[in-house]
Amino acid sequence: MSDKASPSKVFNQYRTCVIIPTYNNADTLPAVIADVAAHTHNIIVVNDGSTDNTASILASFPYINIVSYPKNKGKGRALQKGFERALELGYTHAITIDSDGQHFAKDLPVFMDKLKLSKNAIIIGARNMDQSSVPGKSSFGYKFSNFWFKIETGINAPDTQSGYRLYPVALMKDIHFFTRKYEFEIEVLVRAAWKGIKIESVPVSVYYAPKEERISHFRPFKDFFRISLLNALLVLVAFLYIKPRNFLRSLFKKRNWGAFFRDEVFNVNEPHHIKAFSVALGICMGIMPVWGFQLVTAIFLSVVLKLNKALVIIAANISIPPLIPLIIFFSYKTGAVWMKNGGGNLTLASDLTFESVKNDFRQYLYGSITLAIALGILCGLLTWALLTFFRKKNGVAA
Repeated sequence: MSDKASPSKVFNQYRTCVIIPTYNNADTLPAVIADVAAHTHNIIVVNDGSTDNTASILASFPYINIVSYPKNKGKGRALQKGFERALELGYTHAITIDSDGQHFAKDLPVFMDKLKLSKNAIIIGARNMDQSSVPGKSSFGYKFSNFWFKIETGINAPDTQSGYRLYPVALMKDIHFFTRKYEFEIEVLVRAAWKGIKIESVPVSVYYAPKEERISHFRPFKDFFRISLLNALLVLVAFLYIKPRNFLRSLFKKRNWGAFFRDEVFNVNEPHHIKAFSVALGICMGIMPVWGFQLVTAIFLSVVLKLNKALVIIAANISIPPLIPLIIFFSYKTGAVWMKNGGGNLTLASDLTFESVKNDFRQYLYGSITLAIALGILCGLLTWALLTFFRKKNGVAA
């Protein structure tokens, strides 16, 4: 018998189930379950504290696996509960489908066909958002979400708000999620992408009921605020940790260091001013009084400013341990120009006072910032001059 004649065979072969989170959707839930059952009986329904007759409806489908709890906890938490049950039952993949009738079970084979090619990916069911029936707030949210996902991961995804997805739950089991409502569907995509899980998509159909029939538990102000707050946090983590981490990993993966220096450090196609600015930024951040965060900050700024990250990192290492005492000493001496009476001298006197310590620290702080900027500019100009000189010497136009 072919897979087409026996659709459930493919679900069993790829250890895949369908998770249906539901909250007070008694009118549409029976049809959704029945439509999914035409393809597979590997169904988990998460009753997220429904107060209607959802429980009695679920009891009429003996083949489904039910996760139920009395208090509504949010869609994100319902999905996490569904993932946990899927893993307990031995599934490695799970397709999530909403219970409001917006998605069509006829698209389930599309996910399974894609799964055969992308076993280690989250597969998003991309909706056609150009339909006239699409609500304005959904269209805005769709564009808003796609934009921030690109900023956070560098990945272009066609529909990051779609709840119709296939998840490789076995690959995600070690990720600890901290959101529990609608914003979870953003967090799970971003965190999975950061973990190295691919993000794929397939086209699916979508149905938006007329406004007077539409049931939505999305709270425009509260949920949009939570989503915005999450995106702000994810962007911060992306630029301060994920992007620098990924770049450093790429450095250590380089087996041909000669090719690395030729392509990344001495990139002949890169303008002189970019290289000079990269060196200036690296030197500046290496001296700046943000000890412990100098390299991370330097990489973050190099990503934002689209500089030569390799040169920034090399230059920032001016603050290696043997040079740290010199940097502190010259920073302190430089700071004297900003202090009254020419500043003080570093001593280990026994009569230290809070006021003297405060003045010494202020002198060092002012001096280190001044030295960082001055030496950064000097090294940047020197780099530009040397690059220009050697380019002209080799007969190449600058």
